[in-house]
Amino acid sequence: MTGQQLATRARGYVQRAQEELLVATSPMEINSARHALELAYGLFDVDIYQQKYACTAPSLALIDDIASLLDNDQIDPFDAAHALFIPVQCLTSIEMNQLDRRGMAINHFSDSTRRHNQVLTYSSLLIFALGLLFWAMHQRQLRRTQRATAEKLSWMARAMRDPLTGIGNRSALYQDVVAYSNRSMGLILVDIDFFKQYNDALGHPEGDRLLRQLATLLEEALGEEAKLYRLGGDEFAALLPCPTDKALAQFCEAVQVGLEEAQCPHPAHPDNKGVTLSIGGARFVADATSFAAAYEAADKALYQVKTAGRDGWQITASA
Repeated sequence: MTGQQLATRARGYVQRAQEELLVATSPMEINSARHALELAYGLFDVDIYQQKYACTAPSLALIDDIASLLDNDQIDPFDAAHALFIPVQCLTSIEMNQLDRRGMAINHFSDSTRRHNQVLTYSSLLIFALGLLFWAMHQRQLRRTQRATAEKLSWMARAMRDPLTGIGNRSALYQDVVAYSNRSMGLILVDIDFFKQYNDALGHPEGDRLLRQLATLLEEALGEEAKLYRLGGDEFAALLPCPTDKALAQFCEAVQVGLEEAQCPHPAHPDNKGVTLSIGGARFVADATSFAAAYEAADKALYQVKTAGRDGWQITASA
């Protein structure tokens, strides 16, 4: 098979694994997805890909990590399916590049044919016609691939965003952790205190407005380097470069200060306060496996704030 065909076949197996993981309800279905990942890995692990495409090594490592986590039941199948968008995107770019390389070879062949027109006129005309036919076929296939890739990338972009606030969702968080591999990062989890009471008192439209306002507040408080996510309901997360625990504490404090300055009213707050937040944070060196421990640590810190009466922040030791 050609380099493009190998990439296409490998992408097909990764997407099959995604489809099976999204509906998996039994160990047998997860094992079937695991087998598809093994097949994809074998087709993907090619020297030419390793040498020419920088995304190959991280994508192979991610497939291997996800397969290992699935074997040990350490990752939710839905999260694993979304994390596999990274190797799918890498394989799609390899397919496009391989098609371009084939097009360059066809164009070179056509140029060579034209140079020999005066020597072998009729033969050259025939070869030139064949070259045009191959070029037309290539252009047709290239347009189809470009349309399919554009549609896929558009769908992937929508799948990575929270439709209410416009910030990232849980799948985008997993993808960004991989992108920050081996960097010291801070993870901050944020919950709105007594959000249900807020909705009951003012209605869900006002609750949605508060969620959008909180996304804006987090962006202003944490700065341009922070990546923001809505994980569901009133739970938000932020991922940002963070060299020390002291810096992480300053980020949490900045969120608290920003909320106090915003003075958001909460007519149903049990303590007669405005809107308050519970914030938990943890610092870690980003990779596919350490993130789970960091998330657990930040969630534990958040829970401790809640049990202490809410309206505060806490961080744990570096993960």
